[in-house]
Amino acid sequence: MELFQETFLQLLHPYIIILIFSGVTAGLFVGAMPGLTATMALAVLLPFTFTMPPLEGLVALGAVYMGAIYGGSFAAILVNTPGTPSSIATAFEGYPMAKEGRAIEAIYVATISSAIGGIAGVLFLLLLSPPLARLSIKFGPAEFFWVAMLGLTLIASLSEGSLLKGLLGGSLGMILGTIGVAPIGGETRFTFGLPVLQGGVEMIVALIGLFVLPELYNMATQGKAALQEVSISSERGVSFFSVLKRVLSMPGNLIRSCIIGEIVAIIPGAGGNIANLVAYNEAKRTSRHPEKFGTGVIEGLVASESSNNVTVAGSMVPLLTLGIPGAPPDAVILGVLLLHGLRPGIELFTTSGKLTYGFIISMGLAAIAMVPVGLMGGRLIYRVIFKTPYYFLVPTISLATILGSFALRNSITDVLIMIILGTIGYLLKQVGIAPAPIVLGLILGSIAEIGFVQSLLRGTAYPYPILKLFENPLSHILIAMTLFSGAWPYISALYKRLKGRIKSKEES
Repeated sequence: MELFQETFLQLLHPYIIILIFSGVTAGLFVGAMPGLTATMALAVLLPFTFTMPPLEGLVALGAVYMGAIYGGSFAAILVNTPGTPSSIATAFEGYPMAKEGRAIEAIYVATISSAIGGIAGVLFLLLLSPPLARLSIKFGPAEFFWVAMLGLTLIASLSEGSLLKGLLGGSLGMILGTIGVAPIGGETRFTFGLPVLQGGVEMIVALIGLFVLPELYNMATQGKAALQEVSISSERGVSFFSVLKRVLSMPGNLIRSCIIGEIVAIIPGAGGNIANLVAYNEAKRTSRHPEKFGTGVIEGLVASESSNNVTVAGSMVPLLTLGIPGAPPDAVILGVLLLHGLRPGIELFTTSGKLTYGFIISMGLAAIAMVPVGLMGGRLIYRVIFKTPYYFLVPTISLATILGSFALRNSITDVLIMIILGTIGYLLKQVGIAPAPIVLGLILGSIAEIGFVQSLLRGTAYPYPILKLFENPLSHILIAMTLFSGAWPYISALYKRLKGRIKSKEES
């Protein structure tokens, strides 16, 4: 309790409060723009947090993350284009409401639901992280290897709906992670005689290149078509408090959506883009009027926005306890933790408890800050964004990425690697291979390699050292989860086929 008191008091410093409001505003700015994602916003901001103390840097990133996910609802409601993938289902109900002249009402619903979801995510994080972190101290090299395998199978099954493309992206990321000097043994790999590559591919450089450049290329090729200005009209007067009362009158929908968001958030590789669709589908399935969904039903909007904002803090559970990013933006936050010498696990909640709890609670404050920022500045920010010509926007963001990559190690090589990876990422995206599996493969690949090699070294006394990977009960559980996760896409497809056949027989 004393730790919470100290942590909370340090967050009440005016500078931290300003940082939270500025971060939410900046995140809202990016999230409201179609094509720009929360991951991209964090990747661009990342180099500028290096000079900050760890808590302030994490607070800024958390606030931007929270604001960006919420900001995606503006574009979804007003132009039927989700600002971020987490707002896909928001467009299903928000845009029909806007067309009926209920845009302000839809924005109020999205704002209230997002704030409730954000606070629920923080509460889940506070409750679930400490016990999971205590469990993590029982993890040895073999368990970390299987955790990485589990993460990789989930990435493959959840990325872009294609198992093969997800696996390919993850494999490419793992190959990128092998460049440079091996973490155990010290062999030099894939450097092609270039000393600059001995340090490997810097994770932050890869993040900036793979997440930011493809979006910039896309914006540059589409030109004005990437951002289409629309008018905001609201003929019907509606009060914020009447909407608040209406949203709070759906406790079942809110609780169910928050739980769905949290479950999806814990799965590595998933995130708000999956949570909002699952929660929307469940809201429709349990509604008394499912046939009205798609015509501007508030229940659907509440489910989408509350679930996707839960994932912001909820996805930190596997990140802070096991070091596995629950969603692509978390990979950027993992990079910040590692750069400051903070290793995920029980130490984050004991040795660095003040910093960790400060970061978690600041996300709750950011969720609260979304309400005034969204209500007062949301529409203004939206108008500013759509009046900024893309030929100013693209070079400005490009300059920030170049400066950020160079500032990491004062190396022009990092800038070149960033540009090469970004260009490759854009080309791969054209054939359906998303950047997220590549980046998560890069992160999880090194964890898997270290766990595998250390397990083999510890098993040298055995006739077959590889048996060390299958020795502990915890490993058995993780292996079972990995096999189930790998087989799930096939089981799901088989179930759908059988269901389709039964339905067609019944109809005939």
